[in-house]
Amino acid sequence: MFMWLVWFRDSLLWLRTGYFRKLYGMNIAPDVRISFKARLDKTNPRCIEIGEKTYIAFDSIILAHDYATRRHGGQFDQKTRIGANCFIGCGAIILPGVTIGDQVIVGAGSVVTKDVPAHSIVAGNPAKVVRSGIQTIAYGRLA
Repeated sequence: MFMWLVWFRDSLLWLRTGYFRKLYGMNIAPDVRISFKARLDKTNPRCIEIGEKTYIAFDSIILAHDYATRRHGGQFDQKTRIGANCFIGCGAIILPGVTIGDQVIVGAGSVVTKDVPAHSIVAGNPAKVVRSGIQTIAYGRLA
């Protein structure tokens, strides 16, 4: 019974990711895990890119527009990118136009305001590199 529930939940997550890709036009790899409580910006959805085997935890927010600075709609071509094998902690906020490299861990509650280099851990508000030179496996788990 328990394994059926796990399969059912995984199927719902897969369908939701497909929904984001097909209906909204987000560039999300098929094997990305996005928590049901995570929020992706649907105002400018084509500017969100998420690499393969990335996990986005609950209450995370990924923004692709900023109305106050006129970075929205057709005028704003800068993309919010998250690399492959990343982990975005719960409650993290990724601001528009930020690029997060491959194999990055974003700490819980972090506010990412600038680009993050690959193979690093960032945390804080604003997020700063805490550790670099890390290796992660699927879904941002440390190797």
